[in-house]
Amino acid sequence: MKNELRKSLKWASTIAVITLVLAAIFSIMSNGVLHGAGAVVGILVVLVIILIHLLFDIIGVAATAADEVPFHAMAAKKVRGAKHAVWITKNADRVSVFCNDVIGDISGIISGTAAAVVVIELVALFVHRNNSALEYAISVLFTSLVAALTVFTKALGKTFAIKYSTQIIYRVGYLFYIAENRFHIPILNKNGKHKKKRNAE
Repeated sequence: MKNELRKSLKWASTIAVITLVLAAIFSIMSNGVLHGAGAVVGILVVLVIILIHLLFDIIGVAATAADEVPFHAMAAKKVRGAKHAVWITKNADRVSVFCNDVIGDISGIISGTAAAVVVIELVALFVHRNNSALEYAISVLFTSLVAALTVFTKALGKTFAIKYSTQIIYRVGYLFYIAENRFHIPILNKNGKHKKKRNAE
């Protein structure tokens, strides 16, 4: 029980630090892009953020919906990316937390910032006199459209992710394989079993 609690706390602390770092990086990037940008650029940034959110949401849902059995069969045939797909399905809870919660929350914060910039630019374009009612209407309309579009894409994405979970996770696994073998980014702990055996001894 204590070991499980320690693991949970360690995982929660790690994901919190990752969220902090990623949020800072994406905030700096978005502020840099949005600084002095017009309404069109701001709208494009919002759309890109929504697409990134959608992509990671699909991966997170697919990870929890996919069955690891087909990937074991593929791994036995030495299909590239199959072992990584097995790893994703075995760690579906963590993959889901990272994709749906971490990236989702960061996307929500940044899209809110970008939407605020767009509202300011739209007000400057269409409100030539001090008209608080029109400013309020533009703000409510645009933020509502962003929220509706985000929910709409996520709803479609979840359906797609559940239906094609195996294909999606295999493709993600193959990307992990490429990252590990061509770019030497460590993902799988190939010596994990050896370390466990040595510790047991």
